[in-house]
Amino acid sequence: MASNTTKEVLTDLSPFIKVYKDGTVERLKSTPHVPPLPEDATTAVSSKDINISPVVQARLYLPKLTDPKQKLPVLVYYHGGAFCVESAFSLLHHRFINILATEAKALVISVEYRLAPEHPLPIAYEDSWIALQWMASHAIKETSVGKDPWLTEYGDFDKFYIGGDSSGANIVHNILLRAGAVPLPGNLKIVGGFLHHPYFWGSKPIGSEPKEDIEQSKACKIWLFVYPSAPGGIDNPMINPFVDDAPSLSGLGCKRLLVCVAEKDPLMERGILYGESVKQSGWYGQVEMVVVEGEGHCFHVFDPDTEKAKNLIKQLASFISQ
Repeated sequence: MASNTTKEVLTDLSPFIKVYKDGTVERLKSTPHVPPLPEDATTAVSSKDINISPVVQARLYLPKLTDPKQKLPVLVYYHGGAFCVESAFSLLHHRFINILATEAKALVISVEYRLAPEHPLPIAYEDSWIALQWMASHAIKETSVGKDPWLTEYGDFDKFYIGGDSSGANIVHNILLRAGAVPLPGNLKIVGGFLHHPYFWGSKPIGSEPKEDIEQSKACKIWLFVYPSAPGGIDNPMINPFVDDAPSLSGLGCKRLLVCVAEKDPLMERGILYGESVKQSGWYGQVEMVVVEGEGHCFHVFDPDTEKAKNLIKQLASFISQ
């Protein structure tokens, strides 16, 4: 078999992914998968993997309890990775969620949605919605069928949150809009959502974004790669919530929203615009904005041990535990 160095490339989206003409997919930026642990050596968080449906999995994280009857906030988390790399089981996100779970004292469900190009969008959105519905079903006390004991024993569904980074933050936005229009099982309400370094883009540049050849930008190319059939292309409302035909941001289905951006992130200005647009939409909830100076895209996930990363994780944890 020919090596990847000699095979002909069909699509090159380095440093994320390459697709070869023989159909081979090479994920360049994914970190290795790691197993769940009965107790993490650093955080003492327990983790395990579950099957939500035949095609959707998740990793659950339970922080060390000080009281066996303790009830914990519940967070559904959607990992980043441009919809085509990374995983709920990857080293990068496993490490990050371990830290977040212990800092927030929250029960976290990290969703393993299917990736493009093998499973192009909107499949990831549908997988993410299925996971949320399954989670919400745990708040219905009349039945225990198909439920996970960690969630039924330790989950406080009056403190139910969702969050994500990058493309995962994009999923959070779209899930919140759907949850605002379609009731969850048991009429469960999402208290808050956080979007850190959300992946939004569009054909019209804003702020300091390049004024020419915006469709040649990596952000645009990735979207058209992961969702080749998207109506409207890069101005599909799922990636560009500011277009005229996008659903109103006043319909977001939660009470609190935290939007985090980083100064050196090319996506920063759209993240700021998103937060400001929500405030001006007539939405009834509370919006918090966090801008971290001198840092790049998802810096706190890539290196959670820096002081700025620790501070941001504390802010995320505080948002969840309030």
